[in-house]
Amino acid sequence: MKRTVPIFILSALLYSCTEKDGKVEVAESAPQEISLPFESISLNDLGDFKKTSSNWSIVGDVYVDRLKDKQITASEGSGVLVNIPDSESKAHIFTNVEHGDIELEVDVMMPKGSNSGLYFQGRYEVQLFDSWKAEEATFSDMGGIYQRWDATKEKGSEGYEGSAPRMNAAKAPGLWQHLKVIFHAPQFDASGRKVKDAEFEEVWLNGVLIHQNVKVSGPTRAAIANDEVPKAPLMIQGDHGSVAFKNFSYKLYGNPSLSFVDMKMREFESEHVLLPNVDTLTPIREVDTDSISSAMVVGKKVTRILDYKGKMLVPVTGDYLFDFKLNQAGGLLIIDNDTVVNHDGRFTLDSLGLAKVPLTKGEVPFRLIYNKHNPWNIGFGLYVEGPGIQRHSVHAKSSINDRPHIGKNRIMVEPSDKAVTQRSFLMHGDEKRTHCISVGTPEKINYAYDLTSGSLLEVWSGEFLDATQMWHARGIKQLGEPAGFAVSFHGDPEFALLTDGGAQWPTEIGEEDFQMSQGYELDKKGIPMFIRKIGSKKLLDKIDVLSNERGVTRTVETSGDGAIWHKVADGESIKKLPDGSYIVNNESYFVHFADQGLAPTVRKSNGKDELIVKIPSGEQKIQYNIIW
Repeated sequence: MKRTVPIFILSALLYSCTEKDGKVEVAESAPQEISLPFESISLNDLGDFKKTSSNWSIVGDVYVDRLKDKQITASEGSGVLVNIPDSESKAHIFTNVEHGDIELEVDVMMPKGSNSGLYFQGRYEVQLFDSWKAEEATFSDMGGIYQRWDATKEKGSEGYEGSAPRMNAAKAPGLWQHLKVIFHAPQFDASGRKVKDAEFEEVWLNGVLIHQNVKVSGPTRAAIANDEVPKAPLMIQGDHGSVAFKNFSYKLYGNPSLSFVDMKMREFESEHVLLPNVDTLTPIREVDTDSISSAMVVGKKVTRILDYKGKMLVPVTGDYLFDFKLNQAGGLLIIDNDTVVNHDGRFTLDSLGLAKVPLTKGEVPFRLIYNKHNPWNIGFGLYVEGPGIQRHSVHAKSSINDRPHIGKNRIMVEPSDKAVTQRSFLMHGDEKRTHCISVGTPEKINYAYDLTSGSLLEVWSGEFLDATQMWHARGIKQLGEPAGFAVSFHGDPEFALLTDGGAQWPTEIGEEDFQMSQGYELDKKGIPMFIRKIGSKKLLDKIDVLSNERGVTRTVETSGDGAIWHKVADGESIKKLPDGSYIVNNESYFVHFADQGLAPTVRKSNGKDELIVKIPSGEQKIQYNIIW
């Protein structure tokens, strides 16, 4: 028996939905992660791949010295696929699974100067290349969509098409890099004639969208075949250079999308932030409609309630994930008499509105209520993902503006002949930090620092700061956004008074943290020196640009009585490498300490590895590089 939630029994809680006995349960609790599962390619052995040559193997871990060409060292175990080719063994490798439309995620490690390729359907290549120091990325750099080739053309012009990444988001050799690709296979009519080209809808490298909606008219150079087919295996190039992979996961798409029929919309006048019982109100109009949209509101700068009722056409039985987003408004999503998302009150586009719902193929009743109680903002979005169905919007395009300001509409801050600093709010994960300063340099190595916690929040290369959300119109969010390829850090207070090396590191920023900051001073290049006090100790903290690598060098000088501790990094794992560097594996970056007496320690705390240094009493100096 389904549980019906009356429309007038509401609260401003965020509800999380879970499935039990084939039904949706709505729990009044803190939000939890809800998602549809990926399939995985097992790396316990080579059983999920077709037979290949001995250059391919399953190992436990790999190590790359970022200064040595094309070298990769493997250790025994499982979980990592590695290719180490030689003159006799250099075959490609193919997955057993064949794909058409696919969403694929994988981590890859490139040695210095190495080259490989990930071929979708064995025919359309996303390039894998050590492009760490490339100033302007091309189609042949990391993440590039490789060019096609016509040997009959005049020499020098055989290559054509090909798509360069929007920016160079490649990490240093020896670091794990995350690749996410949404690929659509070519389509064919009943006679076998191609009616739609293959397309890379999205390619993400290390969290940066580097391609969007790139069509490929045919197989790229060095494809396994020149024909095009609905389905074929994934291929990894094995004859060009060493490479390693882990964490293969994918979703196969191809089922029809969910849609609506028999819809009606009622519109009500209302200024209530919390929803009244709409079934007792008199509508100002009632219309048939074939779409759901906030733009159905009559009049400008008004407050309204839109109440949509209809049926969902569910194309296949299984779990469906709904995401209901609201722009400074309230709303409900009700499916088959279950309230699966309750956003009664005022919710923003950043609010979680996820619900996983088991549905049976056929017609399912639904109701969506949108409460536009703010005359100045408008918009809601409803997105859905299902079994073999890619996430897609089911609202009309007029309902919400999904895209931030981009291109010529952005308001940018950029350095000229010296570094520039910009104060702003910044997002660190899901948290808005309010006392931040970002520093941009002429070398295009930039960073953001939290003045309250004394922590380095993130570093990035490329363009400096997008100030659109600070300066456009009223600048409602007051957010600065790193404009380049960024790597984030833990964001906890970085200096603490611990009783000993086993004490738990503080993660909350207390009132005393606000008193620690003593401001900063700028040097001749415009680089700030941050000044802090903790207990009786004075700290000078400076972050500058490395001269020969993509990275920063950090110098911390202390004076005064008593010992303090400095947390340099934390992550899912931190390992000391043979070259003396530490690799931090969550965001994946290197930390390298200059030769000195103050040696760091790796410890387990708060469920993570932490890299910490004890700073003794008196005048002390620590210096280390962060490389990504």
